[in-house]
Amino acid sequence: MKCALIEFSPTGGTEKAGKILCSALGTETNIFDLANPTLDYSAFSADRETIAVIAMPSYGGRVPALAAERLKKVHGNDIPCVLLCVYGNRAYEDTLVEMEDLAKECGFRVVAAVAAIAEHSIMHQYAAGRPDAEDTAKLREIGDQILQKLSHTSGEDSFVIPGHRPYKKAGGAGLVPKANDSCIECGLCAAECPAGAIDRENPKKTDKTKCISCMRCMVRCPHGARKINGAMVATAALAIKKACSVRKECELYL
Repeated sequence: MKCALIEFSPTGGTEKAGKILCSALGTETNIFDLANPTLDYSAFSADRETIAVIAMPSYGGRVPALAAERLKKVHGNDIPCVLLCVYGNRAYEDTLVEMEDLAKECGFRVVAAVAAIAEHSIMHQYAAGRPDAEDTAKLREIGDQILQKLSHTSGEDSFVIPGHRPYKKAGGAGLVPKANDSCIECGLCAAECPAGAIDRENPKKTDKTKCISCMRCMVRCPHGARKINGAMVATAALAIKKACSVRKECELYL
């Protein structure tokens, strides 16, 4: 069986978890990158020997609005689909149920849902280094459980995914990375920004109304020339410290 990884992973944590799960589900993984602003999202295609993994990060307990908008253009053609929500050890709240609704709207057949943990994309002290070896072993075990289910059924039996409808209110972007004096205006950040928020002619200029605070520009900048407000990060980190202090584990809904 082949695996199609339909991902939105600006900083790589969601992709890492997705690849681990896909390695247990199929012999071959093809990536369809929703964070690529130049991609034709309606061009996704897969045959009946494929299982899809839709992998999304949780932004404040919701699917990133930009990722949701792009996923809606994908045609699932009734192939089996596993939902993978990846979060930074705080909570994923309504992310999975929103993913379920989106996947069904696209025509996928949802057979399982998984919540996994990756290093927080802004406050790196939370879930640092994850997914780690324990997560890898658990995700592979989860993959085996999903395949076992599919070998006995079509996967269409109902199961409950945690979350609420209507979903919680989505938060704003908040933290917008800014260029500092180390910026040489190479334009890499502008080329790779999923939201097209960075001016290609003047990479030091960011459109705050477009920025989704995904932090890809900070991760990809080879000169470390983009930063966010340290005081705001420290305040936000303190606010979620209690929720992030206990290690969360991968969860499977089957």
